Amino acid sequence: MRVGTAMYLANYGDWERYDKNEFDRPPDVPDHQVYDEGVLRLGSLVEPLGFDSVWSVEHHFNPYTMIPDPLQLLTFFAGRTERVDLGTCVIVLPWHNPVEIAEKICVLDCLLSGRKLRLGFGRGAGRVEYGGFNIPMGESRDRFNEALDVIRLGLTTERFSYEGTYYQVKDISIRPRPLSSDLLDRMYMAWGSPSSVTIAADLDLKPLIIPQKTWDEISSEMSAYNTARATRGLGPERPIVGGFVICADTHDEAYRLALRHLPESLDNALRNYELRDAAHFAEAGGYEYYAKMAEMMARVPTDDLLSGADMKTHGELTRGILGGIFEYNVWGTPDECIAKLAVMNETLNPTEYIAAFYSPGAMSADHAERSMTLFSEEVLPALHAWEPGAP
Repeated sequence: MRVGTAMYLANYGDWERYDKNEFDRPPDVPDHQVYDEGVLRLGSLVEPLGFDSVWSVEHHFNPYTMIPDPLQLLTFFAGRTERVDLGTCVIVLPWHNPVEIAEKICVLDCLLSGRKLRLGFGRGAGRVEYGGFNIPMGESRDRFNEALDVIRLGLTTERFSYEGTYYQVKDISIRPRPLSSDLLDRMYMAWGSPSSVTIAADLDLKPLIIPQKTWDEISSEMSAYNTARATRGLGPERPIVGGFVICADTHDEAYRLALRHLPESLDNALRNYELRDAAHFAEAGGYEYYAKMAEMMARVPTDDLLSGADMKTHGELTRGILGGIFEYNVWGTPDECIAKLAVMNETLNPTEYIAAFYSPGAMSADHAERSMTLFSEEVLPALHAWEPGAP
């Protein structure tokens, strides 16, 4: 199995200042320090430690994860590395002119000289981010579909036009032309809500799973996805799966770090997506899964979340969301990490696992580097030895 690493560059400790609009004082940790630690320090270890790829996310306007242009960051890594592949998890298509995205993809593909670029796309769910771009959230699904059409045309047809509701293209050519002829075969869709099953199948996009539920639940969705593909005359596909990893010398150390930082990582996401406010998801339309999740999370006090308190009093679904972060993220000794990933591998049969070592909450770069190094020494060889199965 291939194993990559993901850049999640959060300034988690800055949320209090941000929420209070106290912009007359700087963050306690400067944003550039997060980049120094996450990109320059830890990113420089990815290739020497034997990982197969580097992935980058996209978010805007707050401390959640400060990567406004994943293709820009990956272009930096293209110049700093010689062997690893690159991937986006994800580019949020409704926020962009798709012609410009196609251009950036082509530039990066040319610079990789035959290394693989995997393209994960998503439609986004952050009200602040949609508001910052002055785009209604309710338009996200149709904008996503049209943008994907334009990008596919731009990558495969040297001269093309497109007439849509949101995007119009008049007889242009994307230059440079891409080096790779199979970019369309390496396109993925971020997989979160159950509606992703039929949408991904309809659009012929492979699953890129950012886990929000148990492996068994995701396995059921994968079965439904491949069944939907079969009805469209398409063959089965296997997913790429990601998650946070905390690898430590002892179980107690790993548990201590997980108990602190995994709830922080969830709180980080709750703040960005406003997942305690169901009303704005319902108002936007098309975000029913997130509205339901927000209704449940609104019942969980932040102090309970961050303390790792027993969530049984907060309802079955809510307990599942909170308990799930300890199940679908990987933490423990090297042997425990291998065992947990073996369950994921047996259940989902992924082509690749993307491990995020930095910025699960407020984890320090020192802890992240130790986790990443130990994982590469004692876990990575076992994962690389796993034979890929059939879709």
